Amino acid sequence: MTNILLVFTGGTIGSVACNGAIDTAEKQGYKLLQLFDQTYPATKSVNFTTIQPLQLLSENLFPTVWEALIQAIEAEDISLYDGIIITHGTDTLAFTASALGLYFNAVNTPILLVSSDHPLDHPQANGLTHFNCAVEFIRQKRATGVFVPYKNPAADILVHLGTRLASCLQLSGDFISVQSKAYLKFATGAFYQLNPLKTKIESYIPLVPSFSANILLIRPYPGLDYSHFQLDRADAVIHDLYHSGTACSIAEWGENHSLTAFIEQCNAQNVSLYMAPAIKNADAYQSTRSLLDQGAKMIWNMSLESAYAKLLLGYGNFTDEPAIEQFLESDIAFEHIE
Repeated sequence: MTNILLVFTGGTIGSVACNGAIDTAEKQGYKLLQLFDQTYPATKSVNFTTIQPLQLLSENLFPTVWEALIQAIEAEDISLYDGIIITHGTDTLAFTASALGLYFNAVNTPILLVSSDHPLDHPQANGLTHFNCAVEFIRQKRATGVFVPYKNPAADILVHLGTRLASCLQLSGDFISVQSKAYLKFATGAFYQLNPLKTKIESYIPLVPSFSANILLIRPYPGLDYSHFQLDRADAVIHDLYHSGTACSIAEWGENHSLTAFIEQCNAQNVSLYMAPAIKNADAYQSTRSLLDQGAKMIWNMSLESAYAKLLLGYGNFTDEPAIEQFLESDIAFEHIE
């Protein structure tokens, strides 16, 4: 018998459409189990224990939600289960996958987040497919850690490493791993290796479920005006970058539009500014070099979602800057891209 802890949190997979609106429904999670039992009768040997610590659409998620979710899981005796499945919405799926992947960096149990692009009653919903993949992943004892199975339209089911899942592509329901390198493919009941992990985790870092709520995330766009941002309550700033690892560094359009000048402001207020994502190469654009020379700190070779979640964990767990820097530089859940 395979024992699985099933954690309902809401999201589209736990929602119904009614009168033109999609919203969570208290009993909809159990609809998933009912459909699974009807569609995959060969898996009668699976025993589910269910808990529902949360019920919200994932766009309404706040970092304290991760803390509540972790506390609910850790309140259970995880050793009794062969795996854990968490239902989740798609809007913030990549951020939660990164947060849980980093926090549970020492877990010896597979944890899978499953979602759906439509409510389960919709004929094109992919949530049941993801759920079956997660169950098989646990039954076949594929690996430990945090993973996300997802099927894009007209594509195979792919299993993504939690710390390498990118947010959904714009105006679509498609998910990819960073650099389009998913971990596994699932087809005809079997898993196939796509991109084996080349690095090896040498050590694990014990953490408490504490995520700073004072990390300011800024995304670049032409005309960005930094005068709109206040740093009084910020523990740190993480600045998203264009795909080349760049952001505007010149003051030609006014200092309010220059990241270089904003870094000076952060330095004056003793607020660290981090940048991500960027691949570390021998050569970098001059704009990036000038930002680093000004005092910005680059979080190299890591997705924006993982960099953000890791900063929240770092500032929630450590009080001195050297410990935070060491934490960011340590590869604890395969979040560093080779």
